Amino acid sequence: MSHPHPDLKTPPKLQRGALRVVALGGLGEVGRNMAVLEHDGKLLIIDCGVLFPEDHQPGVDLILPDFSYIADRLDDVVAVVLTHGHEDHIGAVPYLLRLRADIPLLGSQLTLAFVEAKLQEHRITPYTLAVKEGQVERLGPFECEFVAVNHSIPDALAVAVTTAAGTVLHTGDFKMDQTPLDGRLTDLRAFARLGERGVDLFMVDSTNAEVPGFTTAEREIGPVLEQVMGGATKRVIVASFASHVHRVQQVLDAAHAHRRKVALVGRSMVRNMGVARDLGYLHVPDGVLVDVKAVDSLPDDRVVLMCTGSQGEPMAALSRMANNDHRVRITTGDTVILASSLIPGNENAVFRVINGLTRLGARVVHSGNARVHVSGHASAGELLYCYNIIKPRNVMPVHGETRHLVANADIAVKSGVPRERVVLAEDGVVVDLVNGRAKVVGAVECGYVYVDGSSVGEITDADLKDRRILGEEGFVSIVVVVDSATGKVVAGPEIHARGVAEGEAVFDSIRPQIAAALQEAVAGGTTDAQQLQQVVRRVVGRWAGGKLRRRPMIIPLVVSA
Repeated sequence: MSHPHPDLKTPPKLQRGALRVVALGGLGEVGRNMAVLEHDGKLLIIDCGVLFPEDHQPGVDLILPDFSYIADRLDDVVAVVLTHGHEDHIGAVPYLLRLRADIPLLGSQLTLAFVEAKLQEHRITPYTLAVKEGQVERLGPFECEFVAVNHSIPDALAVAVTTAAGTVLHTGDFKMDQTPLDGRLTDLRAFARLGERGVDLFMVDSTNAEVPGFTTAEREIGPVLEQVMGGATKRVIVASFASHVHRVQQVLDAAHAHRRKVALVGRSMVRNMGVARDLGYLHVPDGVLVDVKAVDSLPDDRVVLMCTGSQGEPMAALSRMANNDHRVRITTGDTVILASSLIPGNENAVFRVINGLTRLGARVVHSGNARVHVSGHASAGELLYCYNIIKPRNVMPVHGETRHLVANADIAVKSGVPRERVVLAEDGVVVDLVNGRAKVVGAVECGYVYVDGSSVGEITDADLKDRRILGEEGFVSIVVVVDSATGKVVAGPEIHARGVAEGEAVFDSIRPQIAAALQEAVAGGTTDAQQLQQVVRRVVGRWAGGKLRRRPMIIPLVVSA
């Protein structure tokens, strides 16, 4: 089993007739999914998604894949294939198309409709080609066959990419629900047919690889939602992903059964469900859907609000409700349903929202205390089933944190794939398929690209470290005027602190030390203001660490007189 390691070098030039695979996101994390396939001088991209920030990334709105690997080869990109319409697979498309607007986008009808609605906000008109399961498209040296899979969003596709170097089967996100709400099964017959023909590299969803057995069917959620809604005496607020059409459908049906009206809350929820309704993926019972402004005039026991924010996103509707910062005010007796699973890394944010809602008097129903959500990903039993059907020659687990990738690799080995033919990679690791064998051959630069307001890629990890220090340790500024000849302090040191609990008087003891250190430095020949500022920073830093037990951000300003 190949493990990426820090000493991987820049990969050699791709051998003639070989296929190269580089994941620019999605390996070692849940989100930011993007894979680049290279063959015969051309590039094919599968998915282009975003990652949502965690608590240690303050101020960041989104995290993008690092496009620098392909930045000078954009003309070689033949297409972007999108497996489905979730943000972690399509969210970065606008930022890629800013670099080259005419890259063709391929995906199912619903996926492309979600992308086009998103691109409209960025004022980009894309070139798109809608594809269906069973369809085959030739894209330069890549022949792509699309296979139906089910997931927690309609119209998901796997893609089999055939080149002269062999066939790669990429599952996208998938599960094997045998009674799907839309009747669209994961096409195991197509998987078997591809397996018979020969799958040289199987890139398979790892998100649920640690979960034994089979993922629960979506149909089991409907009765639970109806039961919760039937027992609610006041308003019901349901939070879900803005693209979870199946879940919204179940909420609409349950509301209709209990004679409640549903209002969609949140810009992305309204936009996506409008698209899904127009295309026939969402069937709205007559008279059920109302505008959110009409809710105030309805009795509480006749209202359902369908909103975003199931992952604790700070600006989403549910988080703002939990903070009492939304037009919808949570009151005692309201029922809130979190119809989603926890994405790793979001736990603290979600629990904060649950606590906030509970404090306001709501009853909070979530996957921890009721079956109001099932995963959209294949569990270990389903993955084993797929390995046995396909019999791949090489396996590369994708989409998941390291523990998920390793668990998926173990399942592959258990199914009979030789351990040396299971490639464990991370973002930026380069995998070449040569003569039917997949191997790690190097790594390329592949960092996080942060979207912060209107800036893209300008915020660095060092900036985020500064923000964390400011938020956690506080800020101290020191202004001091010194005689450039003698080093004696003419004015100051004037010290201001923010985020430091102690009063201003605590700094009285450090002022003489600053003056003495500056005089000593000038006597030793140091006259440069930058170097004198460093002297002040060191003195105050040592003192703050010992006296305050803190490491605040220290901004010294030394002015020569």
